[in-house]
Amino acid sequence: MARNGIQYEDVQRAIETLIQRGDAPSVQRIRDVLGTGSFTTISDHLREWRNRREENRDTPLPQNIPERLQDALLGLWQQAQEEAYEGLAFYRRQADDSIKEARGHADQANRRSEDTQQRLEALGERLDATIARLEEKSSLLAHSESELTQLRAQLEEREHRLKLRDTQIEQLSQERDRQEREHQQSLEDKETAHRKRLAQEESRHEASENRLMQLLDGARSEKADIEKQLRRQNSQLEERLERLNSQIEEKRRALQEEERQHRDLALRAQQTEQQLSETRARNERLERDAEEGGKELNRVKMELRVLQERVSRTPVPPFIY
Repeated sequence: MARNGIQYEDVQRAIETLIQRGDAPSVQRIRDVLGTGSFTTISDHLREWRNRREENRDTPLPQNIPERLQDALLGLWQQAQEEAYEGLAFYRRQADDSIKEARGHADQANRRSEDTQQRLEALGERLDATIARLEEKSSLLAHSESELTQLRAQLEEREHRLKLRDTQIEQLSQERDRQEREHQQSLEDKETAHRKRLAQEESRHEASENRLMQLLDGARSEKADIEKQLRRQNSQLEERLERLNSQIEEKRRALQEEERQHRDLALRAQQTEQQLSETRARNERLERDAEEGGKELNRVKMELRVLQERVSRTPVPPFIY
């Protein structure tokens, strides 16, 4: 609906004034003639004037058109054609430039997207290789830990065997003490009755004691040898454990470094994926801009065709003397 204030008759008189000047009526020119009025109201009245002109296009023209009005109409027609051609050329150049720029941006974005995709694939390959190395390191670490467990089990077994030898030596010592006590008791019981056999019993006792001492010395010597051998084996095992612990520590540090690199690669892959998403979004915006530019060009072409048709069908207003 048109606003109150500027009436249709005011706009019609302004249009007639413009036509008499040889100017094509437009909202801005009508407002310049009126000196006031909103663009919406003037546009509504201008649309109504054009609709009425379309409805009256079959009205026969006067037979005798003054030469001055014919010149004005001819100038108006030429000016309208020039403005239409200039506007069409301008919008075509603008649309072509926009399309070229959009295509350039799209090509550049596609190249960046392809480069990003290639970098992402390379990072994925490096990530797979890193994961494989991590799995290999983990397997080696598990194997080393298993070997360490076996060595510890062997050490525990050696210690158990040493305890068994100590137990055997202790049992031999107890047996010797028991035999000494029994022998002493036997000597005390038979000392009076068997004084004649005292020398024989003492000799037998010395022989038994010598045998026990020899067994004890042999057990002690064997124990010393076993302890010496166990100390040497323990020392070797401790050295080997130290080497294994050092290797495990180095492998753990290497594994931590691999994990850190893995996290860095994952972060870089995430950043690259985000850049790829942003690039795709920019490509979509550029494609939408190009599509809107094409629609705008089609709309301008349509408006120009409509303008040309309306100008070609514009009836000549009656000349007022």
